[in-house]
Amino acid sequence: MTPPGKPKPFSMIREFHLADWFTLGNAVSGIGALFSTMTYLQSGDLKHICFACALLVLALIFDVFDGRVARWRQMTSAMGRELDSLADVISFGVAPAVIAYALGMNGLFDRIVLAYFVACGVSRLARYNVTAEELSAGGDKVKYFEGTPIPTSLLIVGILYLAAYTGAVSSNLWFGESTLAGFKFHPLVLIFALSGSLMISRIRIPKL
Repeated sequence: MTPPGKPKPFSMIREFHLADWFTLGNAVSGIGALFSTMTYLQSGDLKHICFACALLVLALIFDVFDGRVARWRQMTSAMGRELDSLADVISFGVAPAVIAYALGMNGLFDRIVLAYFVACGVSRLARYNVTAEELSAGGDKVKYFEGTPIPTSLLIVGILYLAAYTGAVSSNLWFGESTLAGFKFHPLVLIFALSGSLMISRIRIPKL
């Protein structure tokens, strides 16, 4: 018997709604993508990068359905919103950056750009969580996004998949390799700089 005043075992899991399990599916898919990327670094087999990219597509599917399920069941919550943001950071922030690093964008300036991209994604999600109630104008659904949503990084993932599929990795990366102040830099990494900058912009994008 649980003593009075102490939380019941597994009480947090019992508080999860159906939509939260979809959100966890998003997070697990993102973690799987990271594991696949690390396996590629160990084996050098590009099929693991393809697996990683496919898992991020699966993460997007979970991300789309968690919101729809929450609205369908009319069970939105602050916990669900925070859980969704944490999952998105893994799947659409950290995972794409790690895949890019594994494919050869690993010079000093590349790392700075990739870190900037992830930081922008985290900032974008934090701003959304703080302003979600204001953006919904008192309703249940947010009317628009400020800045591009972090799942748009899947466009970059598609580019990375194509690069891996065609063997354009490491020294064969598209647009080649440059040296700045003695450190390697791959111009292809600038797509992450653009994506990150759009995420923290004030551009208004209607939410479908």
